[in-house]
Amino acid sequence: MLEDASTSKPRLAVIDYGMGNLRSVVRAWEHVGAEAHLVSEPGQIGAADALVFPGQGAIVDTMHLLKATGFDRAILDWIAADRPFFGICLGLQALFEHSEEGDTPALGVFKGSVKRFDLDPSLKIPHMGWNAVSFEPGAPLTEGLVSGLDQFYFVHSYYIEPQDESLALFYTDYGGRFVSGIRSGNCYATQFHPEKSQAKGLHLYRNFLKSL
Repeated sequence: MLEDASTSKPRLAVIDYGMGNLRSVVRAWEHVGAEAHLVSEPGQIGAADALVFPGQGAIVDTMHLLKATGFDRAILDWIAADRPFFGICLGLQALFEHSEEGDTPALGVFKGSVKRFDLDPSLKIPHMGWNAVSFEPGAPLTEGLVSGLDQFYFVHSYYIEPQDESLALFYTDYGGRFVSGIRSGNCYATQFHPEKSQAKGLHLYRNFLKSL
């Protein structure tokens, strides 16, 4: 339980809602100096310094499990309180209102939708592998990264379209430019997987920990 932790390391609650092996996410955060714990119910979040929402699989199943476990309300309340949050892949997409995947209502933290890639019919779907991200300098999460050059690992068939463009932190090109990461206050989320992105992904995680 996180509330019993006694350490100077940042304490992260990593949401485990029953989909996939999340050990790689936990190991990546531990590697950069966090004390990361998997939590399978909201009551286990305790006194965590940050909440991490790693998502994989289908958003239909994700939303069903979030509602069944009560993590849907926990995430909404956490972000509403502007507490540090990091979403990964589906953990980004689920923050918006609706996904074309399964015609699925999502959490609705932010206005906007999730759309299937159709930017260039000649490109393979899912968008899988390494790709560069671009960004405007100045955000704490991007310190030490090089816009347009540093690459991260992607695997997804859908992308977000926020109504509010000021949410956009990262952009990526795959047959056209799409938003590949957002920031709103202390809420960050990326379409790419930092835990699979080797040195640059770990660097991004370190930057997040510095903001806690």
